[in-house]
Amino acid sequence: MQTAPISQPRLTLEESLKAFLAALEGKNRSGATLKAYRIDLYQFIIWLKENNLAATSPSRIEKADLTEYLTYLSRLGLTGKTRARKLAAVREYFRHLLNHELITRSPADGIETPKQEKRSRDFLQRSEYNTFLSLAGSNVRDFAMFQVFLQTGVRVSELVELAVDDIDFVGRTLRVREGKGKAARAIPLEQKALKAIKNYLAVRGDNYPGHLFLNRYGEPIGERGIQKLVAHYCTQAGLTKRASPHIFRHTFATHKAKNGVSPYKLKDWLGHANLNTTQIYVHMAEDNTHRLMEQTSL
Repeated sequence: MQTAPISQPRLTLEESLKAFLAALEGKNRSGATLKAYRIDLYQFIIWLKENNLAATSPSRIEKADLTEYLTYLSRLGLTGKTRARKLAAVREYFRHLLNHELITRSPADGIETPKQEKRSRDFLQRSEYNTFLSLAGSNVRDFAMFQVFLQTGVRVSELVELAVDDIDFVGRTLRVREGKGKAARAIPLEQKALKAIKNYLAVRGDNYPGHLFLNRYGEPIGERGIQKLVAHYCTQAGLTKRASPHIFRHTFATHKAKNGVSPYKLKDWLGHANLNTTQIYVHMAEDNTHRLMEQTSL
């Protein structure tokens, strides 16, 4: 006689979520991914407890619960992108339960993914980033960090992990590590960034091996510290654009695309997994070209 799937009323939502997160950790998912899933799914469970008293276990969650939850998130003003991310977390959670025969069907099947809004990507014009750099010029560390941002397009998470050994001063390249199990990528270092790094290391000294950029206590600077610095200099420069380290990545990519760098080369430099992500900057550059043609019409 065939054994029936485990009866679900005995498995609480919290227990199933704990098992799911443990499975993700076993797959070597990043800490950021685990945190995002934990937050998104706990928010879903809290909503369920407040709106459907019968949903005491995963098997008692219906498709209607998910559609109502997405409607609730929309009324809160969450973007389509955020709602799509939360739905993706819920889908994977139910897929895990289904694969382990803890439920017989997934209520997420057939749920349409919320449409994601097209959002413009802020980037700095030449006059804006030159003002930014001039303000940071009195601090060799800050100036070097922002030059690396502008001249390589690295993510802030990648910049804080850079080590002194990642700089090849002879070959003029920067090695960027992309996470566990992923191969590092090499980005050419042009003279401005290379000179800024050399000046910083000359002041910093060689007493701190390991990480390249340090805080005032001689410890590796963190993402939050860099975010505060960017906000500080943006305020000083009078910039009204979003004060985020990511704006330098957008600036790098947009200006490189405008100046004819191929999408394939940009993809390698930016570390994109998909060429479609890189193409966004190419389209932005094309839009700028058409606007320039109109402005200089004969």
